[in-house]
Amino acid sequence: MMYGFLVCRASQKATRNWLSSFNLSRSVHSLPFATVDAEGISGSQPAKVHNLVQGKWIGSSTWNTIVDPLNGEPFIKIAEVDETGTQPFVESLSKCPKHGLHNPFKSPERYLLYGDITAKAARMLSVPKVSDFFTRLIQRVAPKSYQQALGEVQVTQKFLENFSGDQVRFLARSFAVPGNHLGQQSHGFRWPYGPVAIITPFNFPLEIPVLQLMGALYMGNKPILKVDSKVCIVMEQMIRLLHHCGMPSSDVDFINSDGKTMNKLLLEANPQMTLFTGSSKVAEKLAVDLKGRIKLEDAGFDWKILGPDVDEVDYIAWVCDQDAYACSGQKCSAQSILFMHENWSATSLISKMKDLAERRKLEDLTIGPVLTLTTEAMLDHMNKLLQIPGSKLLFGGKPLENHSIPSIYGALKPTAVYVPLEEILRAKNYELVTREIFGPFQVITEYKKDQLPMVLDALVRMHAHLTAAVVSNDVLFLQEVIGKTVNGTTYAGLRARTTGAPQNHWFGPAGDPRGAGIGTPEAIKLVWSCHREVIYDFGPLPKLWEIPPST
Repeated sequence: MMYGFLVCRASQKATRNWLSSFNLSRSVHSLPFATVDAEGISGSQPAKVHNLVQGKWIGSSTWNTIVDPLNGEPFIKIAEVDETGTQPFVESLSKCPKHGLHNPFKSPERYLLYGDITAKAARMLSVPKVSDFFTRLIQRVAPKSYQQALGEVQVTQKFLENFSGDQVRFLARSFAVPGNHLGQQSHGFRWPYGPVAIITPFNFPLEIPVLQLMGALYMGNKPILKVDSKVCIVMEQMIRLLHHCGMPSSDVDFINSDGKTMNKLLLEANPQMTLFTGSSKVAEKLAVDLKGRIKLEDAGFDWKILGPDVDEVDYIAWVCDQDAYACSGQKCSAQSILFMHENWSATSLISKMKDLAERRKLEDLTIGPVLTLTTEAMLDHMNKLLQIPGSKLLFGGKPLENHSIPSIYGALKPTAVYVPLEEILRAKNYELVTREIFGPFQVITEYKKDQLPMVLDALVRMHAHLTAAVVSNDVLFLQEVIGKTVNGTTYAGLRARTTGAPQNHWFGPAGDPRGAGIGTPEAIKLVWSCHREVIYDFGPLPKLWEIPPST
């Protein structure tokens, strides 16, 4: 008992010493891990982003320049690895064996190490100055309102809290089944893949890569991480925070490169598993190139159905506005299409949605630049939809005004286009209508009581089944819709939404064996470990055993 008490006191003292090294009175740009000032990054004071390989931060002979998405000013320099510079990363991954950096039989103390690292990182992200640092940094590279960016930091912090202490080793919980005779038992274990890769997009530059990176590390893998270059500075700073919290510097490699170089690296390094979050087109290419050793959380043309029971119109309109236009619609869970029961057409829902959309403004980033589509591309898509018979513009449809957003990015007012249900289902229109526009754009349609089968037909024909919302408290209606659809994260009930990936529930697609989840123990175990069965068979042999006849 005294030994345990002394160990506990020593641990508490070490934690106090660690916390004391983090002087909360410091200014933001002197945080102990930070190498940039989120507020001060500019053309005259550009930030630099480095690569991490084999435990060392390195530059590059080639520096790619990122422009400020709000004014076009070159403000971040990225040390970009080209096709001739991939070898150190290939060698680093090759040093990790297939049985991982740790597993239930090897270096189990690393489960405890990562529980401790996670606890420290969670405490740091809970400090207002650290939370504000990452919130502001996210805003600089992926402009969204302060509350939306802060929400991303808070989800990440809560996730880290969830997996502090013993929760990491609990992810590797095994089971045993009695065998056929004395001395035989089968044991099921969660086993790492070893060398793995993580590729994540721009829209959630902290939450997605942190949750997937930590899940990979918890299970014993060695990951190489690539984040979209436009926002990679956020994860570079987060990795430095993790190092400050005790993460071994050689456990993670971090690379900045274009897609062609990363593809080459993956083919040469041949990781046992790759997690890809991003566009369906790239996902399908990687699935072929990597011979299926991949987990995907790709595009989502996400739908919402308003059921026959009309209630709380103001609230429903507000949720629809948030789902479609928060983060300028740049969420893989954004509301792409809204199916309204005819009972809703008699309400003021559309006019309320229009009013809410029009109060969004660039000044507070409740609407902002679209980083993957130009204004012209979004307007061209809108005009093609408006050529469909019966279609009409409900609101928006015009470029943002009085801004300095560079032309390489999009700047569109929140937009909604009505398309008749019968026209959506026509073969010549369906692909166009269900094209995901990763921006402030949605399609709205109406269905009558006897047209629910048509709506369900439209839903199952979609190729990506990520999030969905069934807005109704009619239990029979909910059963009908949920029972005949497949989306992996489906909200149901009056308060249903399409967006939201908190740390407390699974977020990911369904209907695809390659589908990847995020956030929960189930997601981590599915994506970052495989099943291994060990059958112990110690004997003894039966008395007077003799060699039996051949069989």
